[in-house]
Amino acid sequence: MQLTGAEILLECLIEQGVDTIFGYPGGAVLNIYDALYKYEQMIRHVLTAHEQGASHAADGYARATGKVGVCLATSGPGATNLVTGIATAYMDSVPMVAITGNVALPLLGKDSFQEVDITGITMPITKHNFIVKNINELASIVRKAFYIAQEGRPGPVLIDIPKDITAQLGEYKYEKPRVVDKSLNELDEVSVANAIGLISGAKKPYLYIGGGVITAEATEELKTFAEKIQAPVSSSLMGLGGFTSDHPLFTGMIGMHGTRTSNAAVSECDLLIAVGARFSDRVIGKVSEFANSAQILHIDVDPAEINKNIVTTHHLVGDIKEVLKVLNSKINNQERPEWTKKIKEWKEKYPLSYCEDDSLKPQYIIEKISEITNGDAIITTEVGQNQMWTAQYYQFKKPRTFVSSGGLGTMGFGLGASMGAQVACPDKTVFNISGDGCFRMNCNELATAVEYNIPVIIVILNNHVLGMVRQWQNIFYGGRFSATNLEGRTTDFVKLAEAYGAVAYNITKKEEVEDTIRRAIAVKKPVVINCEIDKDEKVLPMVPPGAPLSHLILE
Repeated sequence: MQLTGAEILLECLIEQGVDTIFGYPGGAVLNIYDALYKYEQMIRHVLTAHEQGASHAADGYARATGKVGVCLATSGPGATNLVTGIATAYMDSVPMVAITGNVALPLLGKDSFQEVDITGITMPITKHNFIVKNINELASIVRKAFYIAQEGRPGPVLIDIPKDITAQLGEYKYEKPRVVDKSLNELDEVSVANAIGLISGAKKPYLYIGGGVITAEATEELKTFAEKIQAPVSSSLMGLGGFTSDHPLFTGMIGMHGTRTSNAAVSECDLLIAVGARFSDRVIGKVSEFANSAQILHIDVDPAEINKNIVTTHHLVGDIKEVLKVLNSKINNQERPEWTKKIKEWKEKYPLSYCEDDSLKPQYIIEKISEITNGDAIITTEVGQNQMWTAQYYQFKKPRTFVSSGGLGTMGFGLGASMGAQVACPDKTVFNISGDGCFRMNCNELATAVEYNIPVIIVILNNHVLGMVRQWQNIFYGGRFSATNLEGRTTDFVKLAEAYGAVAYNITKKEEVEDTIRRAIAVKKPVVINCEIDKDEKVLPMVPPGAPLSHLILE
């Protein structure tokens, strides 16, 4: 049948199972928005306060569900406002399709009003991008974009559509979405046998998991694998929730702000098995001293990550769920009582701790949220101290319950992401843990949360400074606090939240925490909880950048 380009686009989105788009209109996408008016019963559009908020919301939607998140913006500044969100999704391997409008074909390359080369700009931060120059190619491009976003290592794809393409008529015919191939073409029997040989021969194997475990929906297979080989398990920031935190084999996060047990175990193990992890600099510290007593087995879907940051002994490339299924079917149950006993002793001797007194501590707030929600909420964070305290003190028991910007470290990410996660999972309680510096960046999205009654709960750990930067200045720069003090520009976040129409609470005492959190959950509206904490509270332990993981700063 004959449809306009805008209608073809929406029909293709419906084909792909899209039910929500986060976006902001403008001249170059008016034809698409006109079509959205007609398709409003099939696709929900959430109008954000800013295009960056739309990109983070699409990201949060994708991380919470595993589906492709979709955002839409107009040409020029609308498109460039998506860039930070696209880069965030790219660094953390999040499946997302960003759709931008552009000027009409005859105006391309002429510095026309609100024209930018968005495909050129986003080339380094997308898996692939397209500019549609023929109406007859639009449908196939949309279908390819969704496949590419999900296939192999997921990531964002951008489709740039000139305005005249959205107005032209073209032929549309329904096609069933192409199934993403998870076959293990590169996994031969010899390679599997070599991996099993390494595992069986190890006396002290140790698992380091990353976000790839969650992306592959491989948490059950991982649990079976860890229990069969009796290997302790640590997690990168992005892997939290990939292995339940209350399991006796779990040692906590590894790396710069990892637990003392995790960092000690990786230094002592004789086989490190990395699963869906990329050996980030925040994990490995000093390269020459990372797991230098161990052979390394790397399991990952992306061959480009093999031997990129750390030289491995052996590797298995393929979908992690399928690889673990193969290993589980072939490997025998193993016992390592001395190794697991040592890990247990370390965990008991070196637990995560903080100075508990009558003052309001951020760690205590996180612990209370974890206790009250029983690890069943979706927790988004901003970036910095708030993010690390959450990673350390919230007990993540399920996959897709932790949503945070890992690779890019995007301040302002959490509020948009929390809205996307809440829209995707309306029956879940969603918290966004924020610092005051991060909250300032995109607090305008409170207007979106209120307008659509998206009942996210924003907890601001308000220390009136840029906490993590100040912590580095304190430890590494002789206490020279340059441009990190926010006390002179204090904003009353309770009044600000109420001005947007949100419910707001202020906490200054430890005894106010539990009741306030329960009230916030019960109200079923957007809530801001401002928590006044001390500016000198630090995230510990901490490994100095570039130092061995054994060089922990503990106080």
